[in-house]
Order: sequence, then structure tokens, then C-alpha cells
Amino acid sequence: MNTERFYDISIAGAGPAGSSLAIRLANAGFSVVLIEQKKFPREKLCGEFISPECLAHFKELGVMNGLIKAGGTDLHETIFFGRNGTGVAVKSEWFGNFGSTALGLSRAEMDLKLLERAKISGVTVLDETSVSGLILERERVVGLKIKDKHQTQTEVFSKLNVDATGRSRSLVRHLTKKTARKEAAELVAFKTHLRDAKITTGACEIYVYSGGYGGCNRVEDALYNLCFIASAKDTKKLGSDPERVMREIVFTNKQAAESMSSAIVAKPWLAVPIERFGRGELVPAEGLITVGDAAAFIDPFTGSGMLLALESGKILASAITKRFKKDTCFADVAKGYTRDYSASFDRRLRVCSMLRYAAFSPILAETTINFLKLNENIRRRVARATRFSAQSDV
Repeated sequence: MNTERFYDISIAGAGPAGSSLAIRLANAGFSVVLIEQKKFPREKLCGEFISPECLAHFKELGVMNGLIKAGGTDLHETIFFGRNGTGVAVKSEWFGNFGSTALGLSRAEMDLKLLERAKISGVTVLDETSVSGLILERERVVGLKIKDKHQTQTEVFSKLNVDATGRSRSLVRHLTKKTARKEAAELVAFKTHLRDAKITTGACEIYVYSGGYGGCNRVEDALYNLCFIASAKDTKKLGSDPERVMREIVFTNKQAAESMSSAIVAKPWLAVPIERFGRGELVPAEGLITVGDAAAFIDPFTGSGMLLALESGKILASAITKRFKKDTCFADVAKGYTRDYSASFDRRLRVCSMLRYAAFSPILAETTINFLKLNENIRRRVARATRFSAQSDV
């Protein structure tokens, strides 16, 4: 090993959870290293729908002006379409103040702005660097083994280590890779950017079809983000060809076929397997905590994935700031984070789990859509239940 580095906090993964956490901790006076495998800007598989509640976080983090200048699209509503084309709308302002909107913006732009703010805040950023292993001392994680693009290996030591690597849970996997048997994913997610889609102006459209669902909304540069989920079995039958999956599965939804009848694929396809939904282990080992999608993967159709990432980062930052400066007792931080995380997310994760069954069943989805069309107040309450805790007004 060439060098040794010492920090209060090491964070792996510079997505919205990792970068926002790094900014908050650096602003609170902690020494932070943020380790990212890719070079930004980079494309990322995501619905690229930023709900209104996220904007308050961006203001706190100091990136709001930069995101506005990036040229995203205001989204006033989300419309859920059954296979027959029947739709029901959910207003963006239900999740914020009157007249507030969601934002359609690529992850390439959003993540870059957060990473740049982290650097300005004093975070040590190591990009194009991967975590090759954990440093353990009596079963406690005390640091990370890392490797840069030149294959130079280094050790970083930290009082607390954070897995913000998303669904891959890369740090956690180093704990279990010798014993865990990886299960085959039942679902595959695809994403690309389109031109010339015919999406309802100011809307995010969600399409339900057999075995999955997808969504499309406008982002910056007159591009449209298309992101959808299909069963791994159906994907394999179609030769794992994203365009065939789009045309032969997604387009069984009448509205999807109409909205994208003349659309042109503008960027390379991205694809990832989806192995799980719901909550994972928040504290998989002493000295190691998970945040963002590494802690819980919420259903994309709710449009709250980005919010969960930013909120969980804020909750963990608060737990560390309140307890870590008094002493370095990891147990106190872990206990506080677990309690506050559960209070914020457990109820909404249960609600999303129930709605997922409807989303994956076209008949049940159409029945639900028809029912919700009857009463806006019920529709509003159901929508808000995917966002707010039991103590909130829903």
C-alpha cells in the first residue's frame, strides 16, 4: 500500500445520498472523504424525476441556483395510465406548496452539481476510485481499501464508514461475499434519452403493462427520459434487446405507444438488474452504515427515490452531528439513525409495497386507476402516503 489517509467519515458513492451527506458533514466541521467509481458527469439509470420536496434540500445544500441554470423541465403532474389508455393525474403541488412543481433533470447534471458543491465545502473527492475491500479490526470496520484508475492501492482509515453505493451495496457485499449466494434478479430496468416524444406538456407519464411499468418525462436539452422495468424472463425471450422490450412489452400500453410513436433514441441504453425492493440492513457491521438506495430501494413509480436519498442523508448527518462530537461511540450514532430512519420511512415503504402489487398487475392497476379517478381527496391522500411519515398530515 502506497499511502495511508485518516478522516472522520469515509463515504463510498457520490450519488445524491452520498454527496448530500458529505456536504452536510463537511459544513458541520468533519473531515470527509467521498469515494466515487466513475468520472462525473456520467449517465445514470434513473427516472430523473425530482419531486418538489427535494428542492428544499437543494437550497440547504447550496446547489439550487446551479440546478436551475442546468435547464431542467417543470413538471406539474404525474399521470398514471392503464393499458387501455385510461389515466389518472397526481398533482406535483400536493407534495409542496401551492403551485410548486417537480423537476425533470438528468442525473448527469444533478449529481455533478452536488459533487462540485461537496468539493467547495471541503470534502476530499476521490473519483475514478473503487473500494476493493474493508479494513476490519476485531470485526469493526475501521477503513477502506481503495484502488484508483491506475490500479494504485491505498488505505483510508475512518471513525465511521458509509455505504452510499446504491442498490449494489458494494461495501456491504465485502462483508458477505464469501458466504452469500447471489439470487438471480427477477426484474431488469432500462433507461435511455429520447427525442421527439409526445408527452403531455408539463407531465410525467407512467405506463402499466404486464410484468412491469415505465415512465417518461422531459429533462433538459429537449430530451425525454424513458425508464422502465420488465421481467427478466420476458427480457431474455427478447434477446435482452432494450428496443424490442420497449416496442413489444412497454408499447402494449396504449398511451406509451402513442406518446413514443415517433420518438428517436438519442443516447445509449443503460440496463441494471433489480434484485430487491424495500428496506435493507441499516447497520450491517460496527463502523459501517448504509444510506440512500443502499439502505432501502423504494418503488420508482412513486417518484420519491431522490427524496429518500436526500432525506436519509440528512437524517444520518443529524445523527452523526448530534452524537459523534461528544464522543466516538458508534452505537449511539447507529441507534439514533435507526430510530429516526424508521420513523421517517417504515410507513411509506409499507404503503409503496402494497401499491407495487397493483402496479405489476395490469387488471388491478386499471381498477385502482378507475377508483382513484372518482375522488381527488382520496387520490391526494394515497399519493402523500408514499412520502410522509405517520405523524404527517396525509
